[in-house]
Amino acid sequence: MNSTHRRWPRLGVLMGTFTTAAALAVTGLLATTGSASAAAVPAHAVTGYWQNFDNGATVQKLADVPADYDIVAVAFADATATPGAVDFTLDSAGLGGYTEDAFKSDIKAKQAAGKSVVISIGGEKGTVSVSDAASAAAFADSVYGLMQEYGFDGVDIDLENGLNSTYMSQALKSLAAKAGGDLVLTMAPQTIDMQSTSGEYFKTALAVKDILTVVNMQYYNSGSMLGCDGKVYSQGSVDFLTALACIQLEGGLDPSQVGIGVPASSSAAGGGYVSPSVVNAALDCLTKGTNCGSFKPSRTYPGLRGAMTWSTNWDAASGNAWSSAVGPHVHQL
Repeated sequence: MNSTHRRWPRLGVLMGTFTTAAALAVTGLLATTGSASAAAVPAHAVTGYWQNFDNGATVQKLADVPADYDIVAVAFADATATPGAVDFTLDSAGLGGYTEDAFKSDIKAKQAAGKSVVISIGGEKGTVSVSDAASAAAFADSVYGLMQEYGFDGVDIDLENGLNSTYMSQALKSLAAKAGGDLVLTMAPQTIDMQSTSGEYFKTALAVKDILTVVNMQYYNSGSMLGCDGKVYSQGSVDFLTALACIQLEGGLDPSQVGIGVPASSSAAGGGYVSPSVVNAALDCLTKGTNCGSFKPSRTYPGLRGAMTWSTNWDAASGNAWSSAVGPHVHQL
C-alpha cells in the first residue's frame, strides 16, 4: 500500500460466498420514500473529503475548499486507548501552520455559507472498533464531544477494516439523541460492503435510515463487482457506477441517501478513476434514464443525492477540474 495515498482502501474482491446472482440481486426490495437528511444539506449534494495531512496533494485550509462542495468531511479522527472512542488533532505543522482557531473559524464560515462540515472516522488505516455496548457509548460520547469542541455538523463512517452493525447502529442512534435532528450522518463503504443487504455495512445503513443523510460508496480500488442485475461489471465505467448504485437503491435506501463516490483524479486512487463526464453520465442515467451504458435501470431515481470525491485536495491539485464539472451538474439535477 502506498503510504502517500492514505485513504486507499483494501481492494474489494468477489468473495466465494457470493455464489449466485440471486443472492446479490435485490431488485425485489423497493426503496421507500422520504428523506432523512438534515435541513442544511441540499436535495442534491456534493461531498468532498478534506485531508488533515500532506500526502502530495495540494495542502488546503478549509476556507480553500470550493463552494461546489456541500458537505466537507474532515479526514480523519483517530482511535484512542479507550475502545470505541475517537479524537481529532489538527496537523498544524503538516498544513503550513494552520491553527485550531483558524480551523474552527473556517468551519463556522462554511456553515454560514450553507455548507456542512463533518468529522470522518476511519480511512484505510483507521482502527476504530465498536463491538459492544461500552465501546458504542464511548464512540457516541467522543464524537459528540468533537462536535461540541470544533462545531462539526455530524459524522462520516469510513471504517474499512470491519464494522459491527448491531453496536455501530446503537452508537449512531445514541449520537443522534445527543446531537438532535440536524445531525449530518454520512457513510463511505467499499463496494464489497454494499453487495448484499446481509452485509454489516448495509445492515447498519438500513438500521439508521431514519437519521442517515447519504451513503457515498467508494466506486474505486475495487476490482469487478456484481450489479443489481446479477452481471459482473468492471470498475472505471459508467455501468459500474449505475449497476452497483442500483443495489442500494433497490435494497432499501431512499434515493436521497445514495451518492456516487469517485476519485478526484487518477492520482487519488489506485484504480477506478473515471472522468467527470462519466460521473455526470451516471447521474443522468440514474435520475433521468439518459446517457446510460449497457446497463439501464428499470426505473429512474430523480431524488438521488449526488456525488462524493476523494479528495478536495486532489481536486485542487488538478485545478478543481472535478468539482467544477460535477458540482454544477449535481446541483442542476
